[in-house]
Amino acid sequence: MAKGSFDATDLFAPLMLRIPLGLIFMAHGSQKLLGLFGGHGLTWTFNTFEEKMGIPPIFTLLAIIAEFGGGFGILTGFLTRLSAAGISAVMLVAIYKVHWAHGFFLNLNCVAGRGHGIEYNIALLGMALYLMIAGGGRWCLDRLVFRS
Repeated sequence: MAKGSFDATDLFAPLMLRIPLGLIFMAHGSQKLLGLFGGHGLTWTFNTFEEKMGIPPIFTLLAIIAEFGGGFGILTGFLTRLSAAGISAVMLVAIYKVHWAHGFFLNLNCVAGRGHGIEYNIALLGMALYLMIAGGGRWCLDRLVFRS
C-alpha cells in the first residue's frame, strides 16, 4: 500500500480484538480479585483453585494478575504482548484443567452437572495469540511509551 494511504485493517483490526478481549478478562479477573460480577473474591478463588484443581497459590495469583492486569493491558494496549502471553497461559491451563473433559462445545442447554467445552477458550486463546505476535496496533499505549 502506498505511503499515506488509508488501511482500515492495519488501523482498526488489533483494536477490534483488544476491546472485547480486554473487557472479558478484566471482568473475569475482577470476579476473582474483587468479588465483582457475581464472583467470590480472592480468598474463595485461592481456596477453590488449590482444593478442586490442585493449583498452588502462587499460580493462582499469577492467573489473577494475568486476567485482571492482562485484561487492562490488552484493553489499553499497554504491555500488549506480555499481557497477551499471560492470557494465553491462563487459557491453556483452563482448557487442560477444566474444559477438556467436557468436549468441544459450550453447554448451551445448561445441562446440570456438565460444564462447557473448549470452544470459547480456543477463541479467546486465538485472539490473545494474535495480539502476542502482532502487538496492539496503532491505537495502543505501547506505541506512545515505547517509541522506536
